Amino acid sequence: MHLAVYLPLVIPALAAIAARPLADRMPPATGTWLLVASSLALAVASSAVLGLLALTALVRVPLVDAFANMSVQVISRNDPASLPVAVVAGALLATAAAAACRALWRRGAAILAAGRQARRLPGSGQVVVTEDDAADAYTLPGWPCRIVITSGMLRALTHPERRVLLAHERAHARGAHYLFTSAARLAAAANPLLRPVATVVGYTVERWADEHAASVTGDRPLAARAIAHAALASSAAPPARTSSVAALTLIPRDLRGAGPVPRRVAALLSPPPRSSLLLLGAAVALVAVSGLSALDAAHNLHQLIEYAQAASGS
Repeated sequence: MHLAVYLPLVIPALAAIAARPLADRMPPATGTWLLVASSLALAVASSAVLGLLALTALVRVPLVDAFANMSVQVISRNDPASLPVAVVAGALLATAAAAACRALWRRGAAILAAGRQARRLPGSGQVVVTEDDAADAYTLPGWPCRIVITSGMLRALTHPERRVLLAHERAHARGAHYLFTSAARLAAAANPLLRPVATVVGYTVERWADEHAASVTGDRPLAARAIAHAALASSAAPPARTSSVAALTLIPRDLRGAGPVPRRVAALLSPPPRSSLLLLGAAVALVAVSGLSALDAAHNLHQLIEYAQAASGS
């Protein structure tokens, strides 16, 4: 193995740094797809490299060499990685695998619970209005998704602003945005360096819904006012929903507090972003380098094992 084997362990840190600038310069839908696909690919590549490095510790064990009919001398002479590095890689891989399995289990359970919650809501329509003075609106994943809006939120908005809110939540429901945030969080569980990317994905799905609402109403300033007024209303009267129900939305609740809301409003008051082939190409190239480095490391280790087996048989 060469030093390039460590690139898949470093590139996720670069992706974390580049995620927010990319999200600000790309159309939200494109940025969401790109960030989620990249984070999953980088998580797989980094886990594969950890597994390859951990495997180099096993090939040093004489019992394993004898069982696989490999030459101990060849393995020792062509030591692919130091033993401490291999042991640390094995420990990191085990931790990453446990974290990913835990995240997958919890996320899957939350989606199923949200589906049950959505089916228990009154009525058969997609939109459900609840008698609650607290201002809130959210989309529950399900088959199909259900949109919940409180009467307090409806009173806080004008009729045109309600159209924006409905269009925003329908974009979440139609686009199954909870799947994007879930995938990004799964990648971040497998590789903690990707947590900033998962945070940015939570922002880009909101921007995706914002742009859809602006397109439906044909009025970007109106969409910006609606987002700002909804944020003010919900922060002035915190929702009475329990934390367990709030967790079922599976989409970051960034209406309350400052957070990314000012950035979303500013984006709506500016022309919609256009795709940048340069940024898209750079992101794809970064992921490709990570994947090719992992494949090259696997090829080198495979060659070493074949060479050791051939030397043992000669």
